[in-house]
Amino acid sequence: MRLFAPRYADGQVIEIDGMAVRLRVSARARRISLRVDRLRREAVAVAPSRRHLADAAAFAVSRRDWLSERLEALEAAPAAALPGDVVSVFGRPWRLQPDGRRPRLSLAEGDGPRVLSGCGAGAVDPQLVARMVRREAQAVFETWARTHCAALGAPPPPILLTDTRTRWGSCAPARRDRPATIRLSWRLALAPPEVADYVVAHECAHLREANHGPRFWAVVDSLVDDVRGARIWLRNHGASLHAILPKLVG
Repeated sequence: MRLFAPRYADGQVIEIDGMAVRLRVSARARRISLRVDRLRREAVAVAPSRRHLADAAAFAVSRRDWLSERLEALEAAPAAALPGDVVSVFGRPWRLQPDGRRPRLSLAEGDGPRVLSGCGAGAVDPQLVARMVRREAQAVFETWARTHCAALGAPPPPILLTDTRTRWGSCAPARRDRPATIRLSWRLALAPPEVADYVVAHECAHLREANHGPRFWAVVDSLVDDVRGARIWLRNHGASLHAILPKLVG
């Protein structure tokens, strides 16, 4: 009997090793179960009654490896982009203009969109768009990381880009046999800039605090303004970033 079990609510989203899991009560369920909702692109732990939600949460924790594999294998099916469509990159619009030439990105005029030319010949090539977004992400992330590391008095580590579905970022602190490195999902470039910057700051903070204790969160709070808002956005909308552009090939 669990005397001090946490209280959970139907529809609540919990985080397990960086993965979002939604808790659900179903009167038709006869036992605890865990599944991946392919339409909503989220994990769901189901309990037969509200008083069993804590058991559903515990079951999801015990199946974290299975869950990670299923979420990693879940492939998005991005909608086909058309000439003239707009993609938001770090909060600024990019208008897609395939012309059969080498990909190039114009400078924006005021608040107007930047134009990504050469992203295909006649039709938009989503792989070319993804590569250009990735290139932009590398430059912006490195700039933000330098700023945050300067505030922390730490040397900026190399930034490596990833495209995993279960982690937006990770930090490997320096050791005797290797320097520190930070890995970030390039898809964060498709999120609001304050959300992407939060993840960069989060990983930079691990250079000082390799944990998620109170001192770590104090460091993150010193680097960005709305930590809670960024975390909520990622929990509610992060999965949608995988449906905007395909995984890079080659």
